[in-house]
Amino acid sequence: MYNLFDINEPEKICEYRGETYRVRENGSIYRLQKRNKRKRPLDEKWTFGTLDKQYGYWNFASEKVHRIVATAYHGKQPSEKHVVDHIDTNRKNNRPDNLRWITRLENILLNPITLSRIIFKYGSIDNFLANPSKPIDGELEQNFDWMRTVTKEESDNTRKNLENWAKEGKIPKGGQLGEWIFKQEIYATPSNPEPNYILSKTPNAAQRIIFYNDKPNEFPCTPRNIESNPLKTYYENLNIGKVFFRNRNGDYVVVNSGFSKDRQSIYILTRADYVYRENKDGEHNPVPISKLQEVVSVKDLPHALTEVTYKDELFIHSKVETGFHPREELEQIFADYTQSD
Repeated sequence: MYNLFDINEPEKICEYRGETYRVRENGSIYRLQKRNKRKRPLDEKWTFGTLDKQYGYWNFASEKVHRIVATAYHGKQPSEKHVVDHIDTNRKNNRPDNLRWITRLENILLNPITLSRIIFKYGSIDNFLANPSKPIDGELEQNFDWMRTVTKEESDNTRKNLENWAKEGKIPKGGQLGEWIFKQEIYATPSNPEPNYILSKTPNAAQRIIFYNDKPNEFPCTPRNIESNPLKTYYENLNIGKVFFRNRNGDYVVVNSGFSKDRQSIYILTRADYVYRENKDGEHNPVPISKLQEVVSVKDLPHALTEVTYKDELFIHSKVETGFHPREELEQIFADYTQSD
């Protein structure tokens, strides 16, 4: 990422707690030397601040940088009940359009991203309001690793991606967020100018982006010829035991498949057709089951559940759950999503 300090962005001047600051739209600040006072070490230097590793905010001296930026661009704190809301929940993104003065209750009720996180952490809003100190998993710490200072484009993409994620009604397994939230959706067509998928290695196939460094996979069951009922043609290719997708580690084969209840998509339950084995160098490498001498219980292998839809003349493959899970867990989800025969 290029140096954000090199950007010639507009700036404003504000007074905050007896100090004068120049503030740029990228969230950086510059404290002016006090008149007739000795220049202090932090005076007249552009900075994003120093990271507070415990809470994930940028600090400057004893102040929160986001409060200085909010004051410069949105006016003084309206009341003691008001706090600064990071709209995309990225505490390192202090761009003015990502900040707003808001009460704590409004922050919960009006920010869908914050709301989704609270429901995930506490089970319900009622549980949170009753006792904010006791989330259902007994842990209050938060993962700040994904947060960082961003460009204007990344800021816009982050908010859009997180809002779309919040609308799904659930957080990926483990509640982890990755660099994918900063990325612009990279494949476009006239009817869908900003989709969030990439083309796969197989013709007519695409895959939904999960992580920023996702690589194209192969989907051997994808029909080469698009017929009048594309999903039906795809479904007829999904024989049990056939390779459904292939990545750099190996193959995943079909365990079960079925149409969604509205017949607008197909769900495919798959399992790994390889296991990891330690080599003589101590490294673990994937080995196809067919090359193993011992017998492996296929039910104990990692499983995955994928949804396939058809749009823009592409079969789009989306993971229903991120990562890989026990078979029983995904079989229940598969049964809930598909129509019974």
